[in-house]
Amino acid sequence: VQLQACGGGVVQAGGSLRLFCAASGMTFSRYAMGWFRQAPGKEREFVAAIHRSDRNTAYADSVKGRFTISRENDKKTVTLQMNDLKAEDTAVYYCAADHVILTAPLSRTETDYNYWGQGTLVTVSS
Repeated sequence: VQLQACGGGVVQAGGSLRLFCAASGMTFSRYAMGWFRQAPGKEREFVAAIHRSDRNTAYADSVKGRFTISRENDKKTVTLQMNDLKAEDTAVYYCAADHVILTAPLSRTETDYNYWGQGTLVTVSS
């Protein structure tokens, strides 16, 4: 299994970025997908998650209304659209896969996720 995240970069506050995560070596539609982030000197935290069948999503309060997670099962990709970025959004962003049954609720706990990408750095300048 491999998760490849990309799309990070440097952006000014108020700007937008779109992160992508491409999966391989897995039956993508059997996994809920999540994005987590780790800021310098801080623990990794939950950002957003999407159900394996795309029927619901979850967001951290800090990004709700600004970030949107989506997925395309046929392409085995998950996307995080980030708008109105703030300096506090600066972090390394990781995509992760959680192997779940169809009725399982979305998890915000990183230990529930089975596979992780390598991370992509987002820097928001104020």
